[in-house]
Amino acid sequence: MTRLSREFYLQDTLTVARDLLGKSLTFVREGIRLSGMIVETEAYLGEIDLACHSSKGRTRRTEVMYGEAGHAYVYLIYGIHELFNVVTRPKGHPEAVLIRALEPLESLEVMKSNYPPKNTGQKLCNGPGKLTKALGITRKYNGHDLLNDPLWIEPYKTIRPEEIVASKRIGLKCAKEWQDKDYRFHIKSSPFVSKG
Repeated sequence: MTRLSREFYLQDTLTVARDLLGKSLTFVREGIRLSGMIVETEAYLGEIDLACHSSKGRTRRTEVMYGEAGHAYVYLIYGIHELFNVVTRPKGHPEAVLIRALEPLESLEVMKSNYPPKNTGQKLCNGPGKLTKALGITRKYNGHDLLNDPLWIEPYKTIRPEEIVASKRIGLKCAKEWQDKDYRFHIKSSPFVSKG
């Protein structure tokens, strides 16, 4: 089993967001391996990026973003959804990549049992709140080192540059200059990408 290295996460955040496409997000829960290929991501560029949580500075919520690259940043949004991000860049540079959608790979029946029946097939993991529910990832794993069990990212499929689409991030309410940045990346041909 080859996991992504610390060096991978230390790269420029936009590079990490692109290069995560085709990788497998893997979570072993109660001895069962659940995984999905990453098909959609969004980059958040730290304190200068008004769409990024760390644009408000260092807080209890954002503390993990200021730490070591390759750790999970999991937070609650709208009081309902827990979203999974990976921390990038060296310590003190609070940047991260949101994992927006997965193509389910392993333990689909378990994923379906974690989520209401209507969210099956291509809809099972086609959103950041959906994929965490399907895999069972919660804020318990906020700060988890992704080089260790039970949650990590590993190589799976090589995605060619021409297969990647860059577009605007979804659902932002910030300065227009940041709303219009093409910091969302997805695999062009994937039917598992979120609908925005």
